[in-house]
Amino acid sequence: MTEEKKPAEATAQPAPATEAPVELTVQDLGNIKQIIDVASQRGAFKPNEMTTVGTTYTKLETFLAAVAQQQQATNGATEGEK
Repeated sequence: MTEEKKPAEATAQPAPATEAPVELTVQDLGNIKQIIDVASQRGAFKPNEMTTVGTTYTKLETFLAAVAQQQQATNGATEGEK
């Protein structure tokens, strides 16, 4: 009856240090864009899903274009310093 309850934080085990961190790269996002292209061409989405898929696709496309533009600007600035 004199058992003490330990707080949840004290009993939680830290994540093992050997696990690789979760990573999502710009190349991964480009691959997702291609997957959406192929899936839509093959009719994988129902008509009521097309708005959500299209909106997400447009956001992804805009983000990838912005990243590409930023990389070009960075590469241009680096080459200009040489």
